[in-house]
Amino acid sequence: MTKTTDFTKVMQDMMASFPVDASAFQNAFKTQAAYGEKLAAVALAAAEKSTELSAKWAKDSLAKLSETAKAKAEPADYTKAATDFATAAAEMAAENLAAFAEIAKKVQMDTVEVMLAAGKNASEETTAAMKKATADVTAQVKKAAAAK
Repeated sequence: MTKTTDFTKVMQDMMASFPVDASAFQNAFKTQAAYGEKLAAVALAAAEKSTELSAKWAKDSLAKLSETAKAKAEPADYTKAATDFATAAAEMAAENLAAFAEIAKKVQMDTVEVMLAAGKNASEETTAAMKKATADVTAQVKKAAAAK
């Protein structure tokens, strides 16, 4: 019978000829975690500001509404109170929506800043890794050529 060739040793020797730098993977993980932390900080800061703004808006609206709920001497005063509340609510809505837009704008700018930094660092790390890999492979090829 024909015996099947065991390529285990051949594969091990071939993989040993192309060394892998595990520190590159560790550095990539650390870098990714750092960017994740920065993006989470941006998102959490925006959520905190948005929550504060929403709470203030609700509190101000309730304060304005309490004026509307007070008993009036004349029926026309109820109409005036309702009109005043509607005007105040519209003004508050415009102010608060503008504030939400500012929060969103800041989040967008901060996110772009983090992403640009990530791209720059990734480019630098990739260039360094490629140079190192090229040097390692060149050394292995020279070593293999010298052994012949």
